[in-house]
Amino acid sequence: MPNPDLDQMILVFRRLALAAGDRIMEIYNAEDFEVRTKSDASPVTEADLAADALISAGLRAAFPRIPLVTEEQAATHGQSLSTFLIVDPLDGTKEFVKRRGDFTVNIAYVDNGVPLRGVVYAPARGRLFYTRADGASVEETGDFDPDIPGPVTPLHVAVPDNDALMVVASKSHRDPATDAYIARYRVRDLKSAGSSLKFCLVATGEADLYPRLGRTMEWDTAAGDAVLRGAGGAMVRFDDHTPFRYGKPGFENPFFIAHAPGVDLKPAG
Repeated sequence: MPNPDLDQMILVFRRLALAAGDRIMEIYNAEDFEVRTKSDASPVTEADLAADALISAGLRAAFPRIPLVTEEQAATHGQSLSTFLIVDPLDGTKEFVKRRGDFTVNIAYVDNGVPLRGVVYAPARGRLFYTRADGASVEETGDFDPDIPGPVTPLHVAVPDNDALMVVASKSHRDPATDAYIARYRVRDLKSAGSSLKFCLVATGEADLYPRLGRTMEWDTAAGDAVLRGAGGAMVRFDDHTPFRYGKPGFENPFFIAHAPGVDLKPAG
C-alpha cells in the first residue's frame, strides 16, 4: 500500500467532515427526523446514514487503495487490518436525538495500529479540530470554508496539577464504576460532554483526564485519539496503562483512559 499524501488527506478529511456536518445540521434543525434501533440496541438516524454515504463516497474516491471501516456499514467490520481509514459519521447519536448538540463527525487514518491523522467536527458547537500533515493538532476558527482552511490555534495538553485535576466524562454513559474511579483522584472540576469532544477537551487543556469504563468501538475513538496524540496527550488501556492499538478483532475497544502526561494514573483495581 503506497504512503498517502498527508497534506492532501487532511484537506479531504476536513472537506468531507464539513460537508457531512452541513447535512447533519439540516436534519437536526428539521421539525422531525427518523430514528431507528440497530441490532445492538443503539439508535441510528437518517443523519447518520446521510453523513456516512457522503463521507464514504468521498474517501473511496480519494483513497481507493486504503481499506475503509465505517460504523454504518457492517460489511466493513469483518476485516483484519492494521492500516485503514475509519469513520463515525455521527458520533453521539443519543445527543443528536435529544438535540443537546454534543455530537461529532469523526474521520481518521490509522497506520500500523496507530491513529496518525484525524478530524473531529462538532457542527452544532462550531468547533473543528484536526491533525495537520506534520502530526500537530490544531483547532480551526472562522467560517469553515470547505475549500480554504481558516485560522488555526495550535493545541497542547495542559500541565496537570494532581491535587486539582480537571476531569471530563461521558454525558450519556456515566455509571457508578466510572464515578468510583474518578473519586480516586483529587478533582477540581468535573465536566460532562458527549461524543469524541471529550478527547478534544483534553487536547485543548480544558481537561486533564477522561476515563471510559464502558463499551466503545474504534470508530468512536480513532479521530479523537489522533487529535489528542497530536496535542501531546495519550490514550492507554484502563487495565494495565499500556499503549492503545487499533485494528483489533471486531474493532471493539477495551476500557481506556485518555490523559495529559503527568497525570498520576490510578490502577484499575
